Amino acid sequence: MLPHVKIASALNAATAAGRVAMVPFMTAGYPERDGFIDTLREVARNGDVVEIGVPFTDPLADGVTIQRSSHAALANGVSLRWILDKLTATARIDTPLVLMSYLNPLIAYGFDALARHATEAGVCGFIVPDLPYEESGEFRRALATENLGMIQLVTPATPEARLKNLCEASQGFIYAVTVAGITGGSQDLPVDLTDYLDRVKSCATIPVCAGFGVRSAEQVAEIGAHADGVIVGSALVEQLEQGKDPSIFLRQLLGK
Repeated sequence: MLPHVKIASALNAATAAGRVAMVPFMTAGYPERDGFIDTLREVARNGDVVEIGVPFTDPLADGVTIQRSSHAALANGVSLRWILDKLTATARIDTPLVLMSYLNPLIAYGFDALARHATEAGVCGFIVPDLPYEESGEFRRALATENLGMIQLVTPATPEARLKNLCEASQGFIYAVTVAGITGGSQDLPVDLTDYLDRVKSCATIPVCAGFGVRSAEQVAEIGAHADGVIVGSALVEQLEQGKDPSIFLRQLLGK
């Protein structure tokens, strides 16, 4: 199965089973660099797709929790190359893996070399929050040589015509940002969330996963009524930095 198809297939399998797909986010090498693979395996056992954050010095789209985890991981020597090397040396994890990275580390690595190494590491796709679709041609072409997915983000402010273009271009799933602003907020979900997610779903031919600020089983259920999956980031990172079991937390979010 092609890597980007593997992402969509895992999410569709959750829908077919009558449940909301779970896409947990974790910062690579946090809270402990040496525990990266063990933590990843534990998170992957309770997720349909796992989003792995590549630490970056200036994560503009992320709130204080993920900023803190990113800076700590960088201080411990975690880098994009280190992540790919660790994944390559590890027995393949069945759950599809997606790397979330800002653009600078990808440019420094080299797009073609990155695509090859990511495939060897078992990565299925990428999310790049600071790379506009109109400027992503070179990166998308490099990913296409390895059939890796380029997951596009949309927001409540995305105009209708652009929304359609992004939905057509996205591979694996469409990332529907639920709120304006940064990750990790504790505010309630927007009152117009239903209309927004229904609008995204109407444009989509692949799964739609929604995230930013998801912290409770009630929010997961609310989002899951109008999207295929839920992305949980800051709340999970907080559990990990407190030494709590991620499996228990993720199961609670799914009402198990």
